Amino acid sequence: MAVTNPIAPDLPAPGQMPVKPRAGVWRRLLKRPLALLGLFIVAIVLAGAILGPWLTGYDPNEQMFDGLTLEGSPLPPNAKFWLGTDLLGRDLLTRILFGARTSLIIGIVANGVALLIGTLVGVTAGYFRGWIGSALMRFTDLMMAFPALLLAICLAAVFEPSLWIVAMVIALVNWVQTARVIYTETSSLSEREFIDAERTIGASAPRILLRHILPHLLPSIIVWGTLGISTTVLLEATLSYLGIGVQPPTASWGNIIFENQTYFQAAPWLVFFPGAAILALALAFNLIGDALRDILDPTQRGRA
Repeated sequence: MAVTNPIAPDLPAPGQMPVKPRAGVWRRLLKRPLALLGLFIVAIVLAGAILGPWLTGYDPNEQMFDGLTLEGSPLPPNAKFWLGTDLLGRDLLTRILFGARTSLIIGIVANGVALLIGTLVGVTAGYFRGWIGSALMRFTDLMMAFPALLLAICLAAVFEPSLWIVAMVIALVNWVQTARVIYTETSSLSEREFIDAERTIGASAPRILLRHILPHLLPSIIVWGTLGISTTVLLEATLSYLGIGVQPPTASWGNIIFENQTYFQAAPWLVFFPGAAILALALAFNLIGDALRDILDPTQRGRA
């Protein structure tokens, strides 16, 4: 009786090209309807932010002579101004598209800096431990004890508000959650047998961190990076609404709502459209982050 060698389930069939891990993650992400919805929303916002000047043909700060009614009120959505105009006669759609640039720039820059700080603090504290780890994590706990919004308001009040200052302020507020998660995972990894083996053969700390610990932390960094953008977008909109974020005439979804809130009852579209944009973008990154967490975290795959 002939004995055949079965193919291992995790290996590709004969004649089939092996699937790269990145391609496998992308393929599984595209199979999730909610993740696809999130990617679609992000793509729409990104396209609008890049192509804004060509889509509408208006300047975001241009006050048009026909942008107000005879009584001086904003125009409702119409054939010329698709989302209407604001209290100064500016095209609302143009300002929302330019506000998308502000939200995306701050979201990516601030979240990237927060990830960098949180990862450095968490990896250093989790690997070296001792008095270094205790000092870093006690400082992290101290930062977490302050309400994030209150701390951001205090920092924004100290520095002169601008696009990049707001990004740095948000980064200094949002790194603590990442540091706590990375610290926990690094502490667990540093006690594994393969790390002890590396120490035994004389491997240096930078080599262990860069070649053995950071690759294992990459899925968590990606997930927290994606989820953190939604938090950053909401915090930037809140600061701009309170008047200590991005300053007019630079368009921001938060200051658009702030400028037009007095017309909330007479012209509700001035608040509804930028508010819907904030909600949609934050929801989109949350959907993508949740999907990536289920895909990259092996403890979550069986629950999906």
